[in-house]
Amino acid sequence: MNADQLRSLQPALAALLALFRRCFAYEPTFKHLEAYVLGLLADLKRKSVEPIALAAGVAVRTLQEFLSQLAWDHQCGWGMLQRLVMDRHASEHGIGVLDGSAHVKQGKKTPGVQRQWCGEKGKVENCVVGQHLLYTDNHPRNPFSCVIASDLYLPKSWADDRPRCREAKIPDEVVYRPKWLIAIAQVIAAIGNGVRFSWLTFDEEYGSVPRFWFELDRLGQRGIGEVRANFLVWPSLPHCQSTQAAHAAKRVDNVCRHSPVFRGRGWHRLTVKETTRGPAVWELKAGRVHLVDTRGGVSHPTDRQYWLLVIRNVKTGEIKYLISNASGGANWKQMMGATFARWHVEKWFERAKQEAGFGAFEVRRYCGLLRHWLCAALAMYFLAAQTQRLRGEKCGHHAGAGGGSDEWPGAENMEPLVALVG
Repeated sequence: MNADQLRSLQPALAALLALFRRCFAYEPTFKHLEAYVLGLLADLKRKSVEPIALAAGVAVRTLQEFLSQLAWDHQCGWGMLQRLVMDRHASEHGIGVLDGSAHVKQGKKTPGVQRQWCGEKGKVENCVVGQHLLYTDNHPRNPFSCVIASDLYLPKSWADDRPRCREAKIPDEVVYRPKWLIAIAQVIAAIGNGVRFSWLTFDEEYGSVPRFWFELDRLGQRGIGEVRANFLVWPSLPHCQSTQAAHAAKRVDNVCRHSPVFRGRGWHRLTVKETTRGPAVWELKAGRVHLVDTRGGVSHPTDRQYWLLVIRNVKTGEIKYLISNASGGANWKQMMGATFARWHVEKWFERAKQEAGFGAFEVRRYCGLLRHWLCAALAMYFLAAQTQRLRGEKCGHHAGAGGGSDEWPGAENMEPLVALVG
């Protein structure tokens, strides 16, 4: 942002951050929050602690201690953010998107870092992986989106090395959990803070775990997500419990090709959304199936039925398989709209890394990582709320208004930041 933009928006940012004062034990510590968030919003080449501190005229060590040592409750901050999103941006069509995001890091000291799959690079890389929950109203023209929960995915190699965890100040109660289990805990916490999702949506890493679906059922939360082609279901209840192939659960790709549940059905064609390259048109078939329940040590079909959808892109021929725990009278267009709402989290990650330093952390302590993610989420919330407000007002003399780009112009220099927080 340039000097005029920083000056005009600083009162609104200060008013926003004042809502989080109760999460801080001391006023001087709270003051560092504004300095750090302003630094994340500014046009710095690197948005880690050192360049932000130098630009703001704050001692580097002081800002490092703000993230990693000083007394403030970042879990309280996430709860405040969730309630704020509901108070100001709640929608009866609100969708929760679960996804992980990897950040490439060098060295061995950053909490959770190891060689593991990195979606950002599309290969195994030395990186840190976070599990995130995003809320979006999925508005077709002026959407609001915000990450409302972020947690570290702690690999088994770290969880089994408690001395290494203690060196990174990772509490003993933080242990290895698969991403789907972290996601369930995030959803439970969000619901407890008043967040309501019309749908949850996610990729095959979550959808291909039957226990994940059973947890959503327990919460009474409707979801739809991708599953792998080899995900097993029963298209109909078996006549007896047997190890013979005729009575075994079947792969979803084979069910969609050969089962009577699908073979006699025609394709339904739906326009999912309008894009700059034209309408995105998909065809679908759907049927009711039973999932595989292995609780109790023996595989058996679930009592209840779930939707199995096979969808095909008309233009490219791409095929996806989806499972949903929606009721029998579900609306296809709503289900497809929820499925493709995942693009909001991909776009959020992209912009947060570019505009708010989401992946620019250089920390060696667990709470420093979580606090950085919270501050980046606050910066992104502020940008999203201001962009939505300005677009709604259609005020042409403001940057980002009038339905143009969501990007904010880069700052010419950091002098306004020094003046604001100095």
